[in-house]
Amino acid sequence: MTRAQIVPVRISHIRRSPVDHRFTHRSLQWLVDLDGLPRLPFGVRGLARFAAADHFARETGPHESLRAKLDDAVRALGVPAPTGRVTALLSPRVAGYTFNPLSVYWCHDRAGRLEYVVAEVHNTYGGRHCYVVRTDEGGRATVAKDFYVSPFNDVDGDYRLRLPEPTADGRVSVAVVLERPGMPPFTATMTGRARPATVPAVLMANLTSPFAPWMVAARIRIHGIRLWAAGLPIVPRDRTRTTDREVAR
Repeated sequence: MTRAQIVPVRISHIRRSPVDHRFTHRSLQWLVDLDGLPRLPFGVRGLARFAAADHFARETGPHESLRAKLDDAVRALGVPAPTGRVTALLSPRVAGYTFNPLSVYWCHDRAGRLEYVVAEVHNTYGGRHCYVVRTDEGGRATVAKDFYVSPFNDVDGDYRLRLPEPTADGRVSVAVVLERPGMPPFTATMTGRARPATVPAVLMANLTSPFAPWMVAARIRIHGIRLWAAGLPIVPRDRTRTTDREVAR
């Protein structure tokens, strides 16, 4: 992929226990090459700005690129930095704000083969955490949960991930299923279809899903209030646990 693409997506969550709660919302993601992040024309630049400081736990150095931060993050885990292209599915800043519950980085070798996938998770407390996984041919992997994300889920169980690369015709489909002993799974999915990020396409997508990262953050809080009102107990955040380190699996 040599050009950035915009991806109108549908995000769905299904919680089956101890209360049944499910929703589907529209949002926007971008599919980008980390070695060629887009820079929109001045008049629409506020609709998508990509900043290294918005990703990974370590503070960003002056003029440091997002690719450099990813390389450094995986090296810190004892994983060699990717030698080829890195394609990322993420949310940029819109009107000065971004929130990325999940960013996915497909890391390739020089020959173009997929080496591993980095799944970067952010929570609403400012914590950042990433998992480095080697997926099977279907894009599947399993990893132990090691990060506090929701006040309604403690830090246990396993994530069953489905992170296949986008298809040749631009279809994007990722899923995260949290499995815990004795409990029904919690499922989150994100699906969409990428299209070239022309200025008209960016304008239309932002009219359809305006202020996407703002809306994602607001909806998380709104659904949290609904779950609390429905009687779902809050799991206190264990501040003795590291909440912003990266872990390789």
